[in-house]
Amino acid sequence: QVQVVESGGGLVQPGGSLRLSCTTSGFSLGVYAVGWFRQAPGKEREGVSCVSSAGSTSYKDSMEDRLTISRDNAKNTVYLQMDSLTPEDTAVYSCAIVNAYWSANYCPLSNYDSYTYYGQGTQVTVSS
Repeated sequence: QVQVVESGGGLVQPGGSLRLSCTTSGFSLGVYAVGWFRQAPGKEREGVSCVSSAGSTSYKDSMEDRLTISRDNAKNTVYLQMDSLTPEDTAVYSCAIVNAYWSANYCPLSNYDSYTYYGQGTQVTVSS
């Protein structure tokens, strides 16, 4: 059974950092691309970052200097390090998985529907 579980969210003060984790089970993550998305109340879902099976990365332009995405295939986990957080980063962050066997560099940052498996999300709240 395929499972995708996010963790690492929580309450953080402005300027703080969080590291989110996306852990999968039921399959080997090695040939899958992984994307991180977020959705704030009253706003549309948006792509934040993605990593291809080969390790190629992509980031939302306005956040690129504050994010680092990485993957540990041995642990079936992808991490999203977020620094210098602001209240505008408050949202539910979720990850999505797609089998990208045809391209090791496939990493669809903006197309949520391109993915196959989805997690439930983890809440990130940035507030003093």
